[in-house]
Amino acid sequence: MDKYSFLNAAHTAYFADLYDQYLKNPDSVEPSWRAFFQGYDFGSENYGLDGEIVEGVSTQIPEQLQKEFQALKLIDGYRSRGHLFTKTNPVRARRKYAPTLEIENFGLSKNDLQTVFSAGDVLGLGSVTLQVIIDHLEKVYCESIGVEYMYIRKPEEIQWIQQKLNVNDNHPQFSPDQKKTILRKLNEAVSFENFLHTKYVGQKRFSLEGGEALIPALDALIEHASGYDVKEFVMGMAHRGRLSTLTNIFGKSAKDIFSEFDGKDYEQEVFDGDVKYHLGWTSDRVSDAGKKINLNIAPNPSHLETVGAVVEGIVRAKQDDKYADNPSQVLPIIVHGDAAIAGQGIVYELIQMAQLDGYKTNGTIHIVVNNQIGFTTNYLDARSSTYCTDVGKVTLSPVLHVNADDVEAVVHATLFALHFRMKFKRDVFIDMLGYRKYGHNEGDEPKFTQPLLYKAIAKHKNPRDIYAERLLAEGVINNDFVAKIEKEYKDKLEEKLEDSRKVKKTEITPFMQNEWVNFSSAQEDKMMVTVDTTYPKEALEKITKVISNLPEDKKFIRKIQRLIESRQTMFDEDRLDWAMAEHLAYGSILLEGNDIRISGQDVERGTFSHRHAVVKVEDSEEEIVLHNKLSDKQGRFFIYNSLLSEYGVVGFDYGYAMASPETLTIWEAQFGDFSNGAQIMLDQYISAAEDKWKLQNGLVMLLPHGYEGQGAEHSSGRMERYLQLCAKDNMFVADCTTPANMFHLLRRQIKANYRKPLIVFTPKSLLRHPKVVSTVDEFANGSFQVLIDDANAKADKVKTLVFVTGKFYYDLLEEQENLERDDVALVRIEQLFPLPSQDMRAILKKYKKCR
Repeated sequence: MDKYSFLNAAHTAYFADLYDQYLKNPDSVEPSWRAFFQGYDFGSENYGLDGEIVEGVSTQIPEQLQKEFQALKLIDGYRSRGHLFTKTNPVRARRKYAPTLEIENFGLSKNDLQTVFSAGDVLGLGSVTLQVIIDHLEKVYCESIGVEYMYIRKPEEIQWIQQKLNVNDNHPQFSPDQKKTILRKLNEAVSFENFLHTKYVGQKRFSLEGGEALIPALDALIEHASGYDVKEFVMGMAHRGRLSTLTNIFGKSAKDIFSEFDGKDYEQEVFDGDVKYHLGWTSDRVSDAGKKINLNIAPNPSHLETVGAVVEGIVRAKQDDKYADNPSQVLPIIVHGDAAIAGQGIVYELIQMAQLDGYKTNGTIHIVVNNQIGFTTNYLDARSSTYCTDVGKVTLSPVLHVNADDVEAVVHATLFALHFRMKFKRDVFIDMLGYRKYGHNEGDEPKFTQPLLYKAIAKHKNPRDIYAERLLAEGVINNDFVAKIEKEYKDKLEEKLEDSRKVKKTEITPFMQNEWVNFSSAQEDKMMVTVDTTYPKEALEKITKVISNLPEDKKFIRKIQRLIESRQTMFDEDRLDWAMAEHLAYGSILLEGNDIRISGQDVERGTFSHRHAVVKVEDSEEEIVLHNKLSDKQGRFFIYNSLLSEYGVVGFDYGYAMASPETLTIWEAQFGDFSNGAQIMLDQYISAAEDKWKLQNGLVMLLPHGYEGQGAEHSSGRMERYLQLCAKDNMFVADCTTPANMFHLLRRQIKANYRKPLIVFTPKSLLRHPKVVSTVDEFANGSFQVLIDDANAKADKVKTLVFVTGKFYYDLLEEQENLERDDVALVRIEQLFPLPSQDMRAILKKYKKCR
């Protein structure tokens, strides 16, 4: 016994901390303690079936101390696995998991229940009986909220979470007034859906019924966030529950929603519109404390999780533009469906961005409206993971599973998420387990595929009535309270319905209109008007000087030193190449006060080693960005190598461009064909958003492209795909052949007073082609040429006229020179859409003799 006498004097809480440290990193613990814990672990793994220790193992540890350790193991068991044994499912029996949390599994027995354990110190209870410890653990970990967090690797985060959970045994303590507010919001959610159900029978609305607790949860989140000085919310959610969220949280008039249900024409003449549960909305709300909060819900397509990437981009743009000193003042909320968060790969791409320099937004609150079903697919067929939220563990984010019928628990969990996000600037997930009252839409029959589940749902009370009964029992409300607030709310809806019937057309309020006040929309005729993109030669000279000189007190690889210095040589020799076209375009835009953001795979250097916008110091890898050293009053130059993602990153950059029209936002593919991975973004947003949602966007996509014998994969940027997406005036598509034209094209994108997406097929072999050079004067005094005539052709001699684009021009030119043909004119189409058809007709008239 003497061998372990030192243990008697030590405190259990101290053991617990040390043991936790040992479990995470055995080498960090002092050797004699390490040996002790190893022996203890070996002993605890060798219990006999009756709970007795196998003979000869750990018998030297004092029995009471051994029991203390077993109590600590029990506490650890609840913390790690308690979420598997919660009461979080309102309509199904939970799956059974083993081993359970029965005390016998931890070497304890019923005889120990009244024994006092100092292990209670770890929970902030002091020395208490095992029964008190178990009661506390059951309340914290196994009632309406299940918490997963023990995989987090930062002790301060774990400690913070445990302290939060121990307050009130992880149960909310709302005042009577707060409870009434929650009930009112719950009533709005329930009554709104009932109203639509009776007034618009059989119409699709993707109701929130079964998940109505989302509304009081969002309401509380916004109110309490104002206490943290959060100024703006940006939210993304799919269609389920969106209409209720728009009217009950974002303040969209029910009158407008009813007009949309009535299928009226739009006020706007040139506008195709979209279904009502895809539209975005922006509004201001004043919190109870009198603080103004800007609310945005982004428009979303039917591709359920696509909007998440767009939301993060919008948030980052707002943070960069307005809240650089405290980015946490813009808070992203993404509402997921359970089947979608588990099944869509974009979610994983998004989560991998969460802590990256170019994409982080100081933590997102993810709320899953968990219907336990996807269209008709049972959750057992929808994922392999235990929970739909398991993707959140990639970033070691805490996950809370909550019973959607316990509205106070849902609000409590949401506020926990807010506090965690504001403190640690990291993502947090809430998995709100409810059900879906009807089929996927209201005209669908769910009993075809889930007869037992829908029998249970048919008998199940709605969350408002469940909560009202509870408040009645607590004496917080009287018998008439619910009937009164329901009548008041429904009367208001009736009034709005009447108002909407008096209006002949539906008006769509543009999303984030404040950011777009200086811009007008453009149709094809306006898109063909030349924009002034000239820039003074002296200013170009100054830019060149700055971007050609690396700091003299730092050491650089010699090859990079020569590359950077060659920029000045090119300028002096009046032969500017493709890289200089980019550098001088960026420099000029920055000096005019605009920001630039470029992201994509390896964009800092450029896949083909032409850009070198970020230069590394040889012995320290310190990053030098010369474009940020042009002037004290210049715009900011952000350039980031992205994660190996197309879908997520294009979505993010599209969102960024949407929220910051004064910034030149560029995404570059590593190879043009890689944009395939972002096809949904192209189909749903880039090509169509202005038509569907009145959203302009100036995102530039650079797609390296050209037939250079690198195999089928990297030969084509798939021009034909983009041209198939072109219609009327939805975007620009260009394939430039000269550096000067690229310079003016990039400048046009920011100088125009409207915004359109721009797809540019950038070259590979032309980056260093001896003939692909422009003069300084062409940069300074030129403009973007949609079509370039053949300067060498004599019209009366030309018999063959070839319209050509991109590198093929140089291939044909070489062949023409070899054959010494003067009867061929090579005319370059630099803008493929809108096609310069008038200019092409003029060219055809010029070459009268061509066949």
